[in-house]
Amino acid sequence: MERIWNKIIWKWTKHILPVVVGALGGYLYYYYVGCNRGCAITGNPIISTIYGAFAGFLFVDWKSIFKKNLNNDTKDIKE
Repeated sequence: MERIWNKIIWKWTKHILPVVVGALGGYLYYYYVGCNRGCAITGNPIISTIYGAFAGFLFVDWKSIFKKNLNNDTKDIKE
């Protein structure tokens, strides 16, 4: 039973961790590089954090997600 929970936790960690790290990177970019006025992204900590989270979201392992969905779809078609 413990092994199943470890697999579930690892699965979700692989998908959530890049988003959290990206959000942290976005905020740190705002804090150290951001400007006070005139900058659309780096002038606001919330927007900068959201952009960072989106950048982290792009690093999620998309190939394995689509591969699993493709395998599930082909199994449904064969049955």
